[in-house]
Amino acid sequence: MATLFGDYLVLCKPRVVLLMLLTMWAGMYLGAVQTIPWWLWLNATVGIAFMSGSAATLNHIIDHRVDALMERTKHRPLVSQTISLRAAWTFAIVLGLSGFLILYIGVNPLTALLTLVAAIGYSVVYSLYLKRATSQNIVIGGLSGAMPPLLGWTAATGQLDAQGWLLVLIIFTWTPAHFWALCLHRYQEYKQAPIPMLPITHGISFTKLNIVFYSLLTIAVSLLPYAIGMSGPLYLVCVLLLDAGLIGYALKLQFAADHHSIALKTFQYSLIYLTGLFLVILLDHHLLIN
Repeated sequence: MATLFGDYLVLCKPRVVLLMLLTMWAGMYLGAVQTIPWWLWLNATVGIAFMSGSAATLNHIIDHRVDALMERTKHRPLVSQTISLRAAWTFAIVLGLSGFLILYIGVNPLTALLTLVAAIGYSVVYSLYLKRATSQNIVIGGLSGAMPPLLGWTAATGQLDAQGWLLVLIIFTWTPAHFWALCLHRYQEYKQAPIPMLPITHGISFTKLNIVFYSLLTIAVSLLPYAIGMSGPLYLVCVLLLDAGLIGYALKLQFAADHHSIALKTFQYSLIYLTGLFLVILLDHHLLIN
């Protein structure tokens, strides 16, 4: 039973969902003008987690043949057949419908609809079409994965605001360099898969250059919360330190003769970067209002 539960949990991509929830909570608390009721926080968290898990499961279903070709993914439940495709479909549908209803009834219709659009964007538009259609798949499709802070914002406010979209923009610009670093680390595996990832279609050198470009773009966007008065000096100091690490790793990767190990370190730091940025913007906001 524990093993089966673990397999279903794998389908939901829990580490990805946890990072999404962190950014959602940040958007929620940044948007709130008064104390967030516990029931609203719980409904938003569970509803968005369920719908994100549903979208992740659909991604597993769509990619299960490709996953069998790659070392990183060949032990996933649908590849190893510890969970059947029918069971995965049922799980995804039940999880998605439950999450939508929780958000629609327990949060607000706007958040429910935006979460549905983001889930469809990831599980259908990106996984089914963009991923196989263009080497810019992660750039275009990254918008769906960047939506959680806006979902948190609308959960707390019931409306769309520019500040919420700015939080989306931070993740949107961060995503390509983050994912391409992983692609470089797993270059030989991606060569075996019928997916036009940038390192395969345009080469390693071009990908490295793009990682530097998107890192610089992320740095520029990361300064906007301070520039518009959304955050204070604590955020500025901390994000500048995080930015220094981000461009430092991008440049190390750019000039590395052997990209394999530094690409992994770049990927790992990018996770630390995004987590740190949203934790700091939350802490800075708390200090500002107190």
